[in-house]
This record gives sequence, structure tokens and C-alpha cells, in this order.
Amino acid sequence: MIGMSEVTYQPIGIIHSPFKEQKGTPIQSEAGREIAGTVEVFPEYIEGLQDLDGFSHIYLIFHFHLAKPASLTAKPYLDVKTRGVFAIRGPSRPNRIGLSIVRLVGIEENILHIKDMDILDGTPLLDIKPYIPEFDVKEAERIGWYADKAFELSQTDADERFERK
Repeated sequence: MIGMSEVTYQPIGIIHSPFKEQKGTPIQSEAGREIAGTVEVFPEYIEGLQDLDGFSHIYLIFHFHLAKPASLTAKPYLDVKTRGVFAIRGPSRPNRIGLSIVRLVGIEENILHIKDMDILDGTPLLDIKPYIPEFDVKEAERIGWYADKAFELSQTDADERFERK
């Protein structure tokens, strides 16, 4: 690619959760309601947490560190048909970046207490952003192949299909 340089990120913290392996982990934070975890923000980033306690929900942007290498097609958790990777929300992606909206319960120094957990223990945290409904909620006119699958969310947990062996 002409003019493109390598992009690298350094973790700003670590996400701690009760989920030690992909199998059995909720596949979205909505399915992980009330499941508690913590986010340990590295000390050099504590100043960046200023004013975050005024938000009830935050985005956690993280690295899928245990996902198997990317494939441009995969069978998503909620379907039996193989789909393009950009039409699914699985972890095996060209850039293994994850995004989750969690509920912020409290902050103690560099530890964020969160609920609605769908992230594996030990996951590297790349960034935190406040969730603001007026900016972030959009009325979707269509949701593709998920349209007849979304109701299955609460009955579907992750299995090992995206797990690095």
C-alpha cells in the first residue's frame, strides 16, 4: 500500500473477568447483563480517567488476544451459514479489535468496576470512550442477516470456533 505505514498500539490496561476461555462467554455485553468485572488501567494513564465517573456506560476497545488468525469468512455464533468477516462480530478479524459497551459501576483509583461483561479475562485494553446515546444510538433501517437471529442472543454463548489452538 502506497503511503501506508505500520500501525501499532500499546495496551493502556488489562480487562479482568470471570471468563477464562471463549467457550461459555456471552457473545455480546447485552447477553452478559449483571456479570461483573474490572478494568485495570495502567498507572501512567490514571489522569485520563478524570470525569469518566459521570458516565453510566463506556466503550471498551480491546485486542482479541486469544482469537485464532483472521479469516475473511466465518460461521458466526448466531448462524449456520458462512458469512464475510465484516458482516459478523466475531473475534478472528484482520485487525483483532474488539468493542464492547459496558456499564460503569464505579472507579477506585485505576480500577474501573463494570457490569454487562462479555470479554475474556486478561484481555489487553486499547482505549476507553464514553457512551453517549445522543451520539451513539442510531435508528437502523436494516440489520442484514441478523434480522431473524437477534432474538437468539440470550440463548447463545461463545464456543471454541474462534479460539486460537
